[in-house]
Amino acid sequence: MKKNSNSHSAPLTLLGGISAETFLKEYWHKKPLLIRGAMPDFEGFLTPNELAGLACEEDVQSRLISYVKKVWKLEQGPFAEKRFAKLPDRDWTLLVQSVNHHMQEANDLLQQFNFIPQARLDDLMVSYAPDGGGVGPHFDSYDVFLLQGCGQRIWHISEQEDLTLVEGAPLRILKHFNTEQTFTLSAGDMLYLPPQVAHWGIAVGDCMTYSIGFRAPTAQELAGKFLDYLHERRRLSGRYADPELAPQANSAVIGQAMVAQVSSILDGLKWGDEDVADFLGQYLTEPKSHVVFDSPKQISQQAFEKRMKSQGIQLSFKSQLLIANHVYYLNGEAITIEADAENLLAQLSNTRKLTPQEMAEATNLGDAFIAEMHAWYLAGCIIFLQ
Repeated sequence: MKKNSNSHSAPLTLLGGISAETFLKEYWHKKPLLIRGAMPDFEGFLTPNELAGLACEEDVQSRLISYVKKVWKLEQGPFAEKRFAKLPDRDWTLLVQSVNHHMQEANDLLQQFNFIPQARLDDLMVSYAPDGGGVGPHFDSYDVFLLQGCGQRIWHISEQEDLTLVEGAPLRILKHFNTEQTFTLSAGDMLYLPPQVAHWGIAVGDCMTYSIGFRAPTAQELAGKFLDYLHERRRLSGRYADPELAPQANSAVIGQAMVAQVSSILDGLKWGDEDVADFLGQYLTEPKSHVVFDSPKQISQQAFEKRMKSQGIQLSFKSQLLIANHVYYLNGEAITIEADAENLLAQLSNTRKLTPQEMAEATNLGDAFIAEMHAWYLAGCIIFLQ
């Protein structure tokens, strides 16, 4: 799929009139950016009651944070409806993770940020807070865009080096916080924060905030997952042996000869960029442990083809489709697809949908592609275009 070479240099209202190219060069991972009117008509697509309804569902991750008598408290969802009726008038926050797994509008919102690679995207979190509500002064280890929905929120930010946390708190609350800048965000305003920038958001009356967060796994997590990947795919031949074993003064000592031989065996665990790309394709698309795909109504391949061509298809809200070295990865698995269908799959991965017009214009909508899409549909990985 061809891309406009100038698309990343065009000014974007979402970024306050600067281009994606300029944003990535001057701000991304470097310094905060306040954007007034990033989405001028945006007030959100959820009401507080609708957000609370999501927080009551079993397959939704949610948290309730309150500040009572100078003590932070954390409750994990799902919640009973009656819990919200007992909440005070102020000083609490409801957070709902991965709203993009449950709503088309959330996925549409995330598409506005496609100047950042999908491989970096984590999720859309939506929060609601009455007056005074917030989660305290804290910092994130990842980049985040804080888009204001209805109401107003005051943000205090600080690029302080002291990131000491309050001991024993159920949240990562900073022990010391020194405000350096203060902004009041109204509906449609947005604040970008790079990792490690301390911030503290406080609701002014009832307000909702839409947080677009980006994935930043630790080096330890990446190493551990990659070693698991190697364990499943590498088979080292031979077995430890010591035909030249010699007596040693202390039998409890692990001898240098053993260390050297095992070191030599482990040298067989070699890898290259292709292995790392394959690992990332699977690791970055692997659904989180709590994610469950919905099974659709069973239909024949013929019925599926007819509806696909008339209505179009899209990735399900919980699906992730990425590309590495011309290999496609869907929800943790490498996909084998005919070369003729690669343009269609590239379109599906980049825009998360295939319209009826796009399929009508395709010359490679062969039986194998239709059969593959039908299998994905039955697995809950794709749905009909909404």
